[in-house]
Amino acid sequence: MGPFEVAFVQRALWGGTLVSLICALAGTWVVLRGMAFFGDAMSHGMLPGIALASLLGGNLLVGAAVSAAVMALGVSVVGRSPRLSQDTSIGLLFVGMLSLGVIIVSRSQSFAVDLTGFLFGDVLAVRPADLAYLGGALAVALAISVPGYRPFVALAFDERKAHTLGLRPRLAHAALLALLTLAIVASFHVVGTLLVFGLLIAPPAAMLPWARRIPVIMIGAGCLGASATFIGLLLSWHLHTAAGASIAATAVLQFLLSTAASGLRNRWVRSAPATTAPSAPTNHRPHTEMEYGRPS
Repeated sequence: MGPFEVAFVQRALWGGTLVSLICALAGTWVVLRGMAFFGDAMSHGMLPGIALASLLGGNLLVGAAVSAAVMALGVSVVGRSPRLSQDTSIGLLFVGMLSLGVIIVSRSQSFAVDLTGFLFGDVLAVRPADLAYLGGALAVALAISVPGYRPFVALAFDERKAHTLGLRPRLAHAALLALLTLAIVASFHVVGTLLVFGLLIAPPAAMLPWARRIPVIMIGAGCLGASATFIGLLLSWHLHTAAGASIAATAVLQFLLSTAASGLRNRWVRSAPATTAPSAPTNHRPHTEMEYGRPS
């Protein structure tokens, strides 16, 4: 019997694919804006809320969302200090929130089990209700991403010009934080906080050297994340390894292969002799999407 003939592996594949699509929508902007450290801090900043909800018998997703929102607000407030860089404020809050979470979890008798489940998740335990929840989260992510596309592009490449064009960069930044929070909160119970970061960053980063348009990066990142889920589950079944870790490792391997292939391509292009010269200047657009979403 093959792995994908088993019901729980099929659910894991669907769950990982939905997570990949959600992470592709949010992770593309994280990569373009250089917010990887912030995304990592957000994923670990959920621990206090999850731990407290677990001890009080509350909803873990609500606790995670509240904790992530507090983390995002804290970074925004502390980051306004002229004496502290954004990386410093993120790092301090990252350590503080993670430490507080571990302290709360240590009050539980199942400390090791609770912390391991939070960090690494259990993709093979995805239930039909989880798939419905992830489908709803994907719909919300699309509802944020489609109308927010132009402001997000402007915010990613030139915040001052976004303000000049009346695209309200502060509101766009808040919407982007909401999208990132949604992706992390929706995904942590499937692949865990340590491993969701791999699906959030690796697929968009792997697509970046090969695509000129942001929607193409998002679509490619979703496809890479889904293929990483498929390959990771296949490897986990045959090699008896942790499923979530296998998926994340596959996503990172895809990024490394993409980077290597891109380097070889650039080296070949630089070494290839020029055969023809253009007779007139061309009017190519730059690699970025500074047209803020307007069609070419």
